[in-house]
Amino acid sequence: MDERRKKALLWQLPFLALLIVGTVLIIRQQQAMPYQQDHGFVFGTTYTITYQHGENLKKEIEAELKKVDNALSMFNKQSVIAKVNRNEDLRVNAMFADVFRLAQTVSKETNGAFDITVAPLVNAWGFGFKSGNMPTQLQVDSILRYVGFQKVSLKEGRNGEMTINKTLPGIMLDCSAIAKGYGADCVARLLSSKGIENYMVEIGGEVVTKGISSKRVPWKIGVTKPIDDSLSSGGELQTVLNITDKAMATSGNYRNFYYKDGRKYAHTIDPASGHPVQHSLLSATIIAKDCATADAYATSFMVMGIEKAKSVLNRHPELMAYFIYTDNKGELAVWYSPNMEKKILE
Repeated sequence: MDERRKKALLWQLPFLALLIVGTVLIIRQQQAMPYQQDHGFVFGTTYTITYQHGENLKKEIEAELKKVDNALSMFNKQSVIAKVNRNEDLRVNAMFADVFRLAQTVSKETNGAFDITVAPLVNAWGFGFKSGNMPTQLQVDSILRYVGFQKVSLKEGRNGEMTINKTLPGIMLDCSAIAKGYGADCVARLLSSKGIENYMVEIGGEVVTKGISSKRVPWKIGVTKPIDDSLSSGGELQTVLNITDKAMATSGNYRNFYYKDGRKYAHTIDPASGHPVQHSLLSATIIAKDCATADAYATSFMVMGIEKAKSVLNRHPELMAYFIYTDNKGELAVWYSPNMEKKILE
């Protein structure tokens, strides 16, 4: 080695040492940085958000959730969707438009199994199950006039104004089957914009994760076993999934079933027939790149049942599915897509 190269190496060594020391200090600082945890209530359900950051961001998180609530909440009488349903103001904002477009896409991909106009049917049957007075076929037919994703559309004006167009003024929209997932995505984007690398956002059971937990391991999320015990508050777990850097949503009417011919069915309404579905699927858990998509497909598959859901999954290899159903003997059974196997921890 000549003298010039030796001198160059000697000059580089201090910089390399500083780089190594700096890297070690950054890693130690990251490990020492606390995990914040916020709890609250939104969209008629609870949320838990855990994230590694030097300061608490609950005010900013709640401000973001408020934006979603103002667009999509059925509990907020002044929300965009509430005004649309009252035909008071058919103009919508960007958040509502984003969710509406995704909802229409999933509706087309599932041949209408996902439908944000189904709310009147759900309400009619829900009351019927509680009171014991099921709606008549005549009542179902009258409601079906107002159900169908093809009966609503989004119109964009030249000035950028967006409005909802209904074929009948009585049509009502309900985005509750996608709003929680969308809200989780919004909070996740907020945390990522702050440079936060490790977080878990959970809203009503819909989850988005990134990085690692405070235990320095990948995020692990449980899937609840659908059982009849209404006194079970926490719920027995069917399995645990690794969903780091993914989003997960579960649809299932836990502790909310009806029986026919000795078999158990979930209270899920088919938008096409207007009646509760009669298949054995009790719970659908979907992992996707974003939670709104996972949320919508989980709901769709509860309507479609396992066999039809499999055909959709074949067209969408980016989705991972875990289904809990009752077999021919009335026992709980499990089916999951091949790409889900690597996510199952127990």
